[in-house]
Amino acid sequence: MEINEILATCMFFSFILLLFTGFPVAWVLGGISIVFAAISIFIDAQFDTFIGIDWNYVSIIIPRMWAVMTNWVLVALPMFVFMGLMLDRSGVAEDLMKNLARLFGRVHGGLAVTVTFVGLLLAASTGIIGASVVLLSVLGIPLMLREGYSKELACGTVCSTGTLGILIPPSIMLVMMGDRIGISVGDLFLGALLPGLLLAGLYVAYILTQGFLRPHTAPVPADAEKVTLKILLNVFVAVLPTAGLILSVLGSIFFGIATPTEASGVGALGATLLALSKGRLNVDVLREVGRETSKTTAFIFALLLGATAFSLILRGLGGDEMIEGALLSLPFGPTGIVICILVVTFLLGFFLDWIELTLIILPLVAPVVASLGFDLVWFTVLFAVCLQTSFLTPPVGFALFYLKGVAPKGINLGHIYRGVIPFIIIQLVGLSIVFYFESIVTWLPSAAYTP
Repeated sequence: MEINEILATCMFFSFILLLFTGFPVAWVLGGISIVFAAISIFIDAQFDTFIGIDWNYVSIIIPRMWAVMTNWVLVALPMFVFMGLMLDRSGVAEDLMKNLARLFGRVHGGLAVTVTFVGLLLAASTGIIGASVVLLSVLGIPLMLREGYSKELACGTVCSTGTLGILIPPSIMLVMMGDRIGISVGDLFLGALLPGLLLAGLYVAYILTQGFLRPHTAPVPADAEKVTLKILLNVFVAVLPTAGLILSVLGSIFFGIATPTEASGVGALGATLLALSKGRLNVDVLREVGRETSKTTAFIFALLLGATAFSLILRGLGGDEMIEGALLSLPFGPTGIVICILVVTFLLGFFLDWIELTLIILPLVAPVVASLGFDLVWFTVLFAVCLQTSFLTPPVGFALFYLKGVAPKGINLGHIYRGVIPFIIIQLVGLSIVFYFESIVTWLPSAAYTP
């Protein structure tokens, strides 16, 4: 093994190990980049070797970082964050939960189905996992427990549904993925829509099956109302604002009226108007949402800058070529290589957050997949579906801890862990379906651009 490969290997594993220290990921990425750049320059000077990294190469990081900060696509990030936070405070979720619970009340598992539908609408209008899981936990779990639902089913439903926002557009993760590997964010939004709906449908199918086979885990409320025209009308009125916001954002992209960046501004304005119409908009809310948006955006951009430095130094050491060679040397053929990448990504999701996997792993493997002749939008959506499991898999499943932080008394980590297992399996089933039926991803982007 050459000195470049040794340094690249040490750099990658140093990053993995330092993540477990709890130090901020952005500083880990940037710090490792500085250390290994300095080591490479020192070895090159002292031992008269040519590693490929010198002061001229390291200086490239300045224009690279400037390009990140001036990237028009990334303007969508603060806009979508603002949209999600403002919608969270508008009160539409409470109205949806109340009216949908009346609609599905006479079905075994109906309350869990209600949580799934509310989570689906939140996912398509916020894309912020923490906010979705916390809101669904506060609104849905006490309601389900009061009606005698299994704690495991209640927790599993909330955690899994809350993570749909990572996949269903407008998704912050998809914006970052598109930027990192240089493909259209609009194509990713359209490509991820049907897989996201597929997962939501699989969740509903599981909940209804559970309610049919084990009715005691998802009983019908004693005071459940018959479905009337008034209830249907109330549901329509409750869904209309959120559906209108979703249509304004995704519809403007689908019909070519706006780019994802422009649509993000439409979404932010729409969420603000919704909060105003509900009487929830005031100076304190604007200040709070603005502050949270600034903090979240700063966190994301710090990660992007750290990842830019890390990727530059790793590439200078030949790390991308080393990984490409290792993948192409696998004796499984092109399809087998993609499966291996997804398996490794799933396993890494037990220990790493989606951000690290998106910023570091995806840019390393995407060129290999493209060289094998696969559609890069299809693979990226597959990668995103696989990353969704990282929110549910212990010990670093963030959705589990979001739920535990606001769960009512009587809910412990055991209930949460047992509850998410069936939904992790469902996510893997959904991943397999998307893998074998590529058109689920590719049809909508191709239809959008067909004259």
